[in-house]
Amino acid sequence: MSYRTGILTFCGSDVKVQFDLNSDDGKFCFRRFENGEIKIHDLKSCHPNILKGIIIGKKSWGLHLKMWSEGISECCFSKEEIIKQFENKNIKIPESFLLDFENTILKCKIKRNDLEIERIKTMGL
Repeated sequence: MSYRTGILTFCGSDVKVQFDLNSDDGKFCFRRFENGEIKIHDLKSCHPNILKGIIIGKKSWGLHLKMWSEGISECCFSKEEIIKQFENKNIKIPESFLLDFENTILKCKIKRNDLEIERIKTMGL
C-alpha cells in the first residue's frame, strides 16, 4: 500500500516487471526473487503491478529504515514522527516491521554511543 501512497517509492534500483500471462503470480514470483532464483532484471509475472509494488516497498523500507534509525539515534527526529506519516496515510505497519525498526534504532544508538565513548577516551577526559 505504501507504494501507491507515495511514502516508500525510492528503493535505489529501477524495478521493471514484464507482463507474461503464462508466468507465476505475484506472490510466488516475489518468493523466487527473495530466494535469489530470479534477478531484478529478469522479472516476469501475470501480476506485474503487484510484484513491482511489493519489491519497491520492501527494498525501500530497508533503505529508509537505516536512514531513519540513524537520524533517530542522532536525535534529528523521533520514531513517532516517522510512524505518524504512515498513520496519516492510513497505512498499518506490520508488527514484524516495527520490531525490526526498534532493533535497528537500538543498534544505531549503541553504535553511536560506542563511537562517542571512544572519542571521549581519546581526548583523555
